[in-house]
Amino acid sequence: MSKLGEYLTETKGELKHVSWPTKNQAILFTVIVVVFSIIVAAFLGAFDYIFAKILTFFIIK
Repeated sequence: MSKLGEYLTETKGELKHVSWPTKNQAILFTVIVVVFSIIVAAFLGAFDYIFAKILTFFIIK
């Protein structure tokens, strides 16, 4: 058996051991990731805005 064929056979066997999430779990996890991403983006955006204002204050003066 070729190495590729052996690899694919072993991979298929390993995938049988995976505990796949239910549809509801997948939706919940997706929502959590999206909400967390929005919170982090807002947090970083706020800091960027504040630092830009501070930098503008020092450059103009």
